[in-house]
Amino acid sequence: MTREALRVDGERLWASLMEMARIGATEKGGVSRLALTDLDREGRDLFVRWAREAGCTVRVDPMGNIFARRPGLRDGLAPVQMGSHGDSQPTGGRFDGIYGVLGGLEVVRALNDHGVQTERPIEVVNWTNEEGSRFAPAMIASGVYAGVFDLDYGLSRTDAEGRTIGAELERIGYAGDAPLGAPLPHAAFELHIEQGPVLEAEQKDIGVVTGGQGQRWYEGELTGQSAHAGTTPMNRRKDAGLGVARVIAAVHRIGLDHGPLACATVGQVAFHPNSRNVVPGRAAYTVEFRHPDDAVLDHMNAALLAAVEEIAAELSLGSSLKQIFSYAPIVFDADCVGAVRRAAAALGYSHRDIVSGAGHDACYVNRVAPTAMVFVPCVDGISHNEAEDIRQAWSTAGANVLLHAVLEKSAA
Repeated sequence: MTREALRVDGERLWASLMEMARIGATEKGGVSRLALTDLDREGRDLFVRWAREAGCTVRVDPMGNIFARRPGLRDGLAPVQMGSHGDSQPTGGRFDGIYGVLGGLEVVRALNDHGVQTERPIEVVNWTNEEGSRFAPAMIASGVYAGVFDLDYGLSRTDAEGRTIGAELERIGYAGDAPLGAPLPHAAFELHIEQGPVLEAEQKDIGVVTGGQGQRWYEGELTGQSAHAGTTPMNRRKDAGLGVARVIAAVHRIGLDHGPLACATVGQVAFHPNSRNVVPGRAAYTVEFRHPDDAVLDHMNAALLAAVEEIAAELSLGSSLKQIFSYAPIVFDADCVGAVRRAAAALGYSHRDIVSGAGHDACYVNRVAPTAMVFVPCVDGISHNEAEDIRQAWSTAGANVLLHAVLEKSAA
């Protein structure tokens, strides 16, 4: 069989996804495998067993990242890396993250089936705590791998009960000693569901991911005066709740004004004293902006500052607003992106370029190695939800594209 004719076993990939989905399965058809829980350990153990059965050697670094290595003919060359994450949201779906891990494993299995030897070694990685649901921030372990965070910071992150990543890695048996970031890959690919509605709506098989959205996070507070809800006339109120309502409307407008790629969200609001018959005297809120162009994020930032200042002045409220997090837009490696595009075209899959609205481990890996991503559709664009679903044909298509992109980059 020529390399051009190589395909993965879509039935085997789907069976692996369904078997993994039984670990942490929820009543509504999703999964709950929070990072470094016993259920996460079970999922890790299953992946490691499958990887070894496929002839891979396995190493684990101090952040618990698992690397399954298939040797190459020139095994001293830097590897081509595939992978994603195995942890989930508390009520997550069966495919977010783990599809990229098992899709990478299926590429290894397909190469074994057809007796294909690659020049470079190939590695499948399962990253720790991508979701950030149990330990903040998200993507912490790939961030340590890429040098964005130091190891002590990564290991010291705590959950709501005060347990640290380091202690939980020790507890579940995945505190490894393999050198961090060694070896860095020659190229890296992450296969993932889109987590949005575009590919399905446009009936595209494959999303060729060219980059990721930049993000700005803000924390704000408006201060008025708590007052009796039944005795304080409407025109005498200093209502911090009304102020937040107007901020929410302003944030929504800023998102629309910078469309179609902008996303703008007020995700959290807390009133004080939070009583049904008291006019809120204080209201805390968060704002998140996303866009693939930093200059546009600057414009959105300026619009937010102006809007909050105007709202506070009009309602006689005190105001504080600070930016607490900034994540620059990601541009993936042009040649790796091209390898994905060429693979999709050669295999006859409909495809389009797309920008990721979510953060992924690939965004940090991109800082230290040429990187790209492959997206497949998800039903109704639903993700981070137990109803998350994909079609078996989509999962097969994505893994086939990954296979051929990896073959191209592992040839030299």
